[in-house]
Amino acid sequence: MKSALLMASIMTFMAFENATRALGDENASNPLAAVNNTDLRWQYFSDDGTDTHDLFVDGAYMVLPVLKLKYELHYGFTNATGAKERDFEKIVIKPIYFAHQAKLDETWSVKTAIGLDWIKYLGNHDKGIGVDADQLGPFVGLAFANSETGLALIPLVQHFTSYNGSVKVNQTAFRIIGLQPFGQGYWAKIDAKIPYDWENDRWPITTEFQLGYNLNQATALYADGLVGIGKDRPFDIGVGLGLRSKY
Repeated sequence: MKSALLMASIMTFMAFENATRALGDENASNPLAAVNNTDLRWQYFSDDGTDTHDLFVDGAYMVLPVLKLKYELHYGFTNATGAKERDFEKIVIKPIYFAHQAKLDETWSVKTAIGLDWIKYLGNHDKGIGVDADQLGPFVGLAFANSETGLALIPLVQHFTSYNGSVKVNQTAFRIIGLQPFGQGYWAKIDAKIPYDWENDRWPITTEFQLGYNLNQATALYADGLVGIGKDRPFDIGVGLGLRSKY
């Protein structure tokens, strides 16, 4: 019986590994990509006289072919309180389980993922850095990959709720990502986030545009452009830079 269970586990492991390889060389800018990477990132946001800089580590490690662990550590600079402040903002830990991977036809493959964001703010909200609301964010998503063009389409739905702190968070976010490689090592990405804030009856919608280049198999550079949309937007505009290490 134990031998049969061991063999079944090995076969399942190999099946997921083969399916992952069938999806091709995935880009780490896809949050559902089965890759190992560590990115060093900087983003700047402008909002009606408030300037915010976010320096952060954004990485991922494939624990198993079916289990990915993403992690983030953010350090902020802001004048939100009227004074120049800087300190650590938050830690984000995100396990992602790839529940199913398969080829749909000769061109398209699909990956189904479920996961959870654990967001721990580091107590500097009095400086205008982060909020006083530790959160959990379960999500489900699909990643469609086209083996001929390299196009990836990733729709996601996630709900954020606070479990600690003075600020109550209750937000459902819809997200669609499009990622297209082109030329010799370049890629373009669009990431539209459409959250609904149940507490305040608001839609703080944002869109991110990214243009990147793979310097080699282990290193990439990219630039971000960010735009807030609508009267409830969390910021007006933003820009960013990233340096990626792949391994």
